[in-house]
Amino acid sequence: MIEPNPKVKEALIKINFVERYEKLSNKYSKENTPKNKRLIFIDGEEVIDTIRDLGYFSSFDSKEKFYKLKEEKIEKFTFGFHIVLSSGMVDLIWILKEEDKLLLGAPWSVYPKRLMGANYRISKPIIGDYSDLEEILKAAFKMFEDFKNAIIQ
Repeated sequence: MIEPNPKVKEALIKINFVERYEKLSNKYSKENTPKNKRLIFIDGEEVIDTIRDLGYFSSFDSKEKFYKLKEEKIEKFTFGFHIVLSSGMVDLIWILKEEDKLLLGAPWSVYPKRLMGANYRISKPIIGDYSDLEEILKAAFKMFEDFKNAIIQ
């Protein structure tokens, strides 16, 4: 198991990443949104509008099939955020570079395993409608802001 960068690990622990992600996953779970109730067909403009309404700018990478928030440079760090919507599930990916060195770039589901142990698993949040997506993104963006603050401190 690859150990996260020490600065990243410290920031994830400081913001209670595992606990917060697990809470989000449990609220938007397969038990609460079974397969036949999932939002499968996504209106890309609706997603981009939702992201914009939450204060971020994004574009859709049609080749890789994800929404990419505009990167933000703070001091020597560059922060990015990718959102993959597939089969009614929301996969969240933070990108962190220190100068040109990639420190972080995997889906959220990887970090609980790296922090808590290889068998620790948190499921991706599941959406049944656009209000679910908005609530998940609100929580994810709050965590992102907390993460950025923890990194630059």
